Amino acid sequence: MDVLLAQEAGAAPSKLAAFLPFIVMVVVFYFILIRPQQQQQKRRQALLDSLKKGDRIITVGGIHGEITDLKDDVVTLRVADKVEIRLARAGISIVKGRD
Repeated sequence: MDVLLAQEAGAAPSKLAAFLPFIVMVVVFYFILIRPQQQQQKRRQALLDSLKKGDRIITVGGIHGEITDLKDDVVTLRVADKVEIRLARAGISIVKGRD
C-alpha cells in the first residue's frame, strides 16, 4: 500500500514537468511575437487617427503628398499641382508633419 501511494504522489509532479516546456514556450511566444505586434498595431492606429489636413505623408506605395481632405476611411492626397488622388486611410505609412 505504501508503494502505491508513493507512486501516485510521484506521478503528479511528472505530469506538470511534462507540460512545463509547453507552458514556457507559450509565454516566450507571447512576449516575443504577440505583445510587440499588439503594441505596433496600437501605435499605427493612433497615427492614423491623428491625421489632419495639411499633414505631409508617405503612402505604403511610396507616394509623397499632402492631405487635402479626410472622410471616414478615405484620404484625398495632393501629389502635385492640380493632381489629387484618393486612397484608403490604411494606405498611409509615414506622417512627416505639417508645412
